[in-house]
Amino acid sequence: MNSVRVLVVSPTYDEIDNVGTHVTAVLARPSAPEVLVVDDGSPDGTGAAVRELAAAHPGRVHLIERSGKLGLGSAYVAGFGWALAQDRFDVVVQMDVDGSHDPASVDDLLARTADADLVLGSRYVPGGAVADWPWHRRVLSSSGNLYARTVLGVHVQDLTGGFKAWRTSLLARLDLDVATSEGYAFQIETTSRALSLGAVVAEVPIVFRDRQFGESKMAPAIAVEAVTAVWQIRRRRARG
Repeated sequence: MNSVRVLVVSPTYDEIDNVGTHVTAVLARPSAPEVLVVDDGSPDGTGAAVRELAAAHPGRVHLIERSGKLGLGSAYVAGFGWALAQDRFDVVVQMDVDGSHDPASVDDLLARTADADLVLGSRYVPGGAVADWPWHRRVLSSSGNLYARTVLGVHVQDLTGGFKAWRTSLLARLDLDVATSEGYAFQIETTSRALSLGAVVAEVPIVFRDRQFGESKMAPAIAVEAVTAVWQIRRRRARG
């Protein structure tokens, strides 16, 4: 893994309590990733905290500051575009900054990129799990994944997860400029596009944990969008 050039992209909005721990833990991984934080104008000082981290780790921590809360999907599009423009990364990892995704699992995802174009950190394959969630949230998540799999006719177990490792050769083919979905729908859309391109997609088990600090940014409207978006994704795929 030390020969693979890795960038971890993490969107933020009001994550002052989490961003330092997240960035420090990612930087400590044996693959020596760089980190790009895409901050949507957080009023709590998240951007300033990242600038301090960048000064402490020259060349390894980067920041895109946007003018306001523009959404998760567009934040990832901006981060992916920045990564591709650098033309020096082999793998781009997307992950949350709030502690839900364990930085130690980055190594597991990277190991599978040796034989896969896209690796998903999956809660719903053997060995995967969700911790700290009440039963109704677990049911909502698992049934949402089943619904998306059924509508799209794919065998990926965790379509809505946001912990992924992309080979940049695949990212460059995704045509990210036309991605309009947010939240869960963005995760479904990008994985579906990868499958449509004939990419090799693998899943590795992760344990997903609820955030310890701060408030979730996933509003009910984002879940509703995902329900309707899968049909739009299916129609676009049918049109080629």
